[in-house]
This record gives sequence, structure tokens and C-alpha cells, in this order.
Amino acid sequence: MSEKLRLLPAMSSCPTVHLTLPQWDGGSRKIRFVYLVNVTSFRLTECPNKHPVIPLYLGADLLSNTNIRTENHPRYHAKFAKKGLATKIHFSSGFRFNGLKVPAANNSLWFYSIQGLFRVAFEMYSKQEQLAVLENFQDVWKSQLNDSHLNISYSLSVQLDVSVPLGQRDTGSKNEMSQPFYCQAEREMVDVCGSDAAKSSADHDYCSSQSQSFQTEQSQPLVSSVRQKLRSLDDQLSSEPQSCTEQLETVSLLLENINRYIKGNLEEKDATETVLALLKAKDWGSVYSSSLLSCVGRWLGQQFHAANSSISQKVEGFKVQHIERISDLPPAEELATELFPEAMQTLLLHWMGLSEESSLEKRRSEYPILLLILEFANHNLITGVAHVLYSSLICK
Repeated sequence: MSEKLRLLPAMSSCPTVHLTLPQWDGGSRKIRFVYLVNVTSFRLTECPNKHPVIPLYLGADLLSNTNIRTENHPRYHAKFAKKGLATKIHFSSGFRFNGLKVPAANNSLWFYSIQGLFRVAFEMYSKQEQLAVLENFQDVWKSQLNDSHLNISYSLSVQLDVSVPLGQRDTGSKNEMSQPFYCQAEREMVDVCGSDAAKSSADHDYCSSQSQSFQTEQSQPLVSSVRQKLRSLDDQLSSEPQSCTEQLETVSLLLENINRYIKGNLEEKDATETVLALLKAKDWGSVYSSSLLSCVGRWLGQQFHAANSSISQKVEGFKVQHIERISDLPPAEELATELFPEAMQTLLLHWMGLSEESSLEKRRSEYPILLLILEFANHNLITGVAHVLYSSLICK
């Protein structure tokens, strides 16, 4: 073996290597980065022989001091990852990062390509910061012009770099270890988790090279957040037992249906109860300024609009059946019930004050108006009155 061989002390698990990421200093904005060498290796310095590498920029630094809240960063990272502009790197557990709070169980960080950096800069930075990025990174952008899109995630276990001082390693024992520390002619290879050791120790797989799926990696911080909120709710209920019965009943209903949702057996009636309980939870303000009513109205409108083609088919079938007696149609209420979704009628009935409590005579007198509204709103004219009014309105 031509390489110079240096043995590190052994330990019961992989050695810990403390790394400080290199950093670009742009005044108010500082961006840390690494170089991706291949699907398992990385560097903190440029390769001396100019071996092609891909610079990757720390996502937390890119989104800092923007209008994106910290708790929303994972969602934005995932959005850019779908476009191949960002990736989640899972480092072997032996690597620890100075100045970064990374959960040991996860040991993952988001990074962006140079194209992703420019996209973030021109979407979220001030003009002055955009200019700084342009001046400092345009050469990098040119050199990486032909880079492929990033994978959604990588699992990195090998650091390819210049010599790392032994003082930066936490070996934990003075015995010899079976995995060597290789010093090659141009670089040192720090393999924190030797593949042979990983294969021979299935029950002590401290640095497994198997990467979790993107969905699983994404869920880890969310699971922690959900558990924290549940603990907070538990603490609040313990400290405030005087909460009114109505509030507790609503909370119980929500938790019950959250449990059904997680288990995958949430039904439409459960969602109905949940939404209704929240809508009735308090007075949501003026109809002129209620964002809740606007949101509900928008959602209803989208659902009704999406049903237009099926309504048109039903109306056309009805016209074919009644072509011989188009001037002798059933009463308005029967037509509305046969041709239009119940939800549309329910909305208009209550809107017009024709709910179940209204007198039968009042409903019959105003149902033709309701039918006209349904015909116009759905762009499906049935009655003679609707055709006449439509022609009159169009002519004007």
C-alpha cells in the first residue's frame, strides 16, 4: 500500500470530527458552504488539483434575515429541493459542526446550489444584497453552469480534505482502532464510518450509510414540533382546570378527529363536526372584513366551479328528455333538486332566509328566484324566464 498509514486510537463507536464550515463574509450577510465531491464525500476546501466539485451553500444562512419565519424554513427548503436547487445532506453521526445546533439523532443540514443561491437572493434579498451576491458569486455561477440538478438528499460519510489536526477529534479511548486514517499524496481521506466496520457490526451500526427517505427526513422536525405542542397543551390544561366545559368539549372533539386523521380513518362527518365546532367557537367579526368568510367563500366557489361539467351533463340530459314539453316543466323546487347539488341550494336557501323554518308558501314563492340564480351561476339555462333574461342582459 503506497499511502502513508496512520492509526487512530480505537473507540466503541465512530470517532467524532468537529468541523467549522468555511464562510463567505458579505457584510451583513454571512454564508457558510461545503463542496460536494460525490454522493458520499465532501470537502471544506477547494481541491488542490481542481477536481470538479459542487459548492453548496447553507440554507439557514441563505434564508436568515429575510421575511421568512424560521419555523417556515423547512417548507421553503423543500420547495427549492423539488426544483433541484436545494438538498438535505445527512452527515454521518461522527461529524459535528461548530456553531450549528444540529440534533445528533438527525445530523442533517439543508444546502443550496449556486443556482439556488441566486434564486433566493433575487426573490428575497434587498437590491444591495443582490448586488453583493452578483459581484461575489458570478464566477462561481459561470463555472457551475452545466451542473445537474441536485438530488433531494445525500448521505455523506467521507470527508476529503487537507490534514485535520488530531486535536479536533474526539476518540474517547487509547486503544488502536481497526479503521485507518489515510494520508494520500494530495489529500487526506477522513472516513468517519468505515464501510467494513459498518458491515461487520449490524447491531452497533453507529454510522449507517442507509439514508432515510425524503419524506421521513422532512417529518422529523415536524414530529418534534407536534409533540412539543401536545406537551404544552397538557401543561396548560393542568394549570388551568377552570376552562369552561364548552371549550373542553371542542378541544376533545379536535383531538379525537386529529387521532382519526393520523390513523387514516377520518370521515366526512368527522371533518364536518370539526369545522362546525371551530366556526361556532367565537364571533368572527363583520361579514365585510372577515378573512374566514372570504376563505370559506373562495373554497366553496372553487368546489362549485369544479362541478360545472357534471352539472352541464345532467342539464343536457334533462333537456333531451323534456324537449317535447319545454314549456311545461316541473316546479322550480323540483328542478333545482334534480339538477343542482344540494350544497348550492342549502347555501342559497339560508342566504335568502328560506331555511326549514320558513313557511311552505314563502319557499314556493321565492324558489323560482333561487332556481334562476343557480341557472345563471352555473351557466346552464333551463327555464324560459332564464333564457329571456339572459338575452336581455347580454343585449344591454
